[in-house]
Amino acid sequence: MGYRTYTCPISRRCGGCEWLSVPYPIQLRRKQEEVERLFTGVCREDGCTVSAIRGMDEPCRFRQKAAAPFAPGKGGRVRSGFYEGNSHRIVWCEKCLVENPQGRTILNDVARVTEQLRIPAYEEDRGRGVLRNAVVRCGYATDEVLLTVVTNGERLPHAERFVRMLRSRHPEITSIVQNVNSRRTNAILGRSCVTLWGPGVMHDELLGCRFEIGPTSFYQTNPAQTETLYELAIEKAGLHEGMRVLDAYCGTGTIGICMAAAARDARIDGVRVTGIEQVGAAVSCARRNAQANGLSATCSFVCADATAYLRTGRRKHSRRHYDVVVMDPPRAGSTPEFLASVAGLSPMRIVYVSCNPKTQLRDLTELRRHDYHVDSIEPVDMFPHTKHVETVVLMTRAEGA
Repeated sequence: MGYRTYTCPISRRCGGCEWLSVPYPIQLRRKQEEVERLFTGVCREDGCTVSAIRGMDEPCRFRQKAAAPFAPGKGGRVRSGFYEGNSHRIVWCEKCLVENPQGRTILNDVARVTEQLRIPAYEEDRGRGVLRNAVVRCGYATDEVLLTVVTNGERLPHAERFVRMLRSRHPEITSIVQNVNSRRTNAILGRSCVTLWGPGVMHDELLGCRFEIGPTSFYQTNPAQTETLYELAIEKAGLHEGMRVLDAYCGTGTIGICMAAAARDARIDGVRVTGIEQVGAAVSCARRNAQANGLSATCSFVCADATAYLRTGRRKHSRRHYDVVVMDPPRAGSTPEFLASVAGLSPMRIVYVSCNPKTQLRDLTELRRHDYHVDSIEPVDMFPHTKHVETVVLMTRAEGA
């Protein structure tokens, strides 16, 4: 029996799904082999193995977040779609194989409404115009849809008509927000937001926990595989009564809250989660998420630089103890200073979730210098049709260390 393959009319120009022509089982095999190759030395020295990669049953329509840039076209048209690979040329896209279908339809209609209202699209080379980008987030376990339009300045001409026309075309939209980004930058979002209609946020669910998601919140684009990722992290944490969990780089608290909920559901008493995050808005959101899930008594969140917090904590609170540290840093990984601070807490377990196994390996090497060894490596395919793979690694403290 032959493998199924997927086709897309713009795949050669878009470049987003670089492995789209590769049958999915072969994609998974390649990622498995790459992780095994990368961690060969660690596995040999620590006596562990790389588990079988967790893939998707159907690697389509899994992205619940979609984005589009805008630019002026001929005759007053507004161009939208994707940037062509290694350029800022926009490729039109009617529908995308890996996105929730309603997201791309909404983005394309933003362009059409903008044309009708004669709202000028952003000219990147000159830094003028109004509409720069739009981002749509669709609920995975809810019916909520958040549309964020990014403007070059605070003024959005015909804002009320813009909202009214989009709501008429797409009654499924539950909130519309304007994000202001006047910087000459490739970053999509700016720092300030104005709610044009609705609550200004949306909600979604992971592992039975409900989460608030704002325009600038970090939230995984593939929630189905995120649940797999979090289930592995919870399993590796080894929950037990009275456990103290430190959730570093906690963002809006998704991992820590899911872990606390899992302990509650399993009737494991006394589990306490402390999350550390340096973005104040994310910490406020994490606290609201804990309250919404009835976990305010077991989850607390601190707005601080993680390294500074751990160093200060060790000086001021010498009795502070954590049984497990969960860390999910950005693609650049962590720092030697933070890793040394984590090792100084002497947790029995470190659960390291990574979207970049190469920087993860670098950090694991640092932690191994502090008497930790790798127990397990679990790859997860969060982004089918690309080379990217995520990994959940469990490290434990060497006996007698």
